[in-house]
Amino acid sequence: MYDHKIAILLSGDLLEWQKLNVTAFLSSAIAIQFPETHGQAFVTASGSTFLPFLKHPVLVYRADTSADVRKAFERARERGVRLGIYPRPLFATKNEAENLAIIAGLPDAELDLVGIVMYGENKQVDKALKGLKFHP
Repeated sequence: MYDHKIAILLSGDLLEWQKLNVTAFLSSAIAIQFPETHGQAFVTASGSTFLPFLKHPVLVYRADTSADVRKAFERARERGVRLGIYPRPLFATKNEAENLAIIAGLPDAELDLVGIVMYGENKQVDKALKGLKFHP
């Protein structure tokens, strides 16, 4: 068992492709930032080596409204949970430079968050997600 958790919260109004896209990008944020979450490479009996997974489960939750995403975001920040964000305007960008420019131009209170990822102690992540359900 792990004492830390990775959780992704998605806005319920996203299209299917957007949900998958946001989930992939937010998962990558954890993999990049926290080496302790890295698993080991997979090696077959034939000696082939394949990329490792995150060693923690990634739990995906659904928020019915943008207010629910914002509430979880604020709760996580209050508890010192590490956060990654995916604001809605990123769907219109084509590269990292555009992503960085959009986010740099918005104060935290004006981020239209459609997805967030959390990494922290189980209890703190659970408190930040209180009342939210797993994504179906």
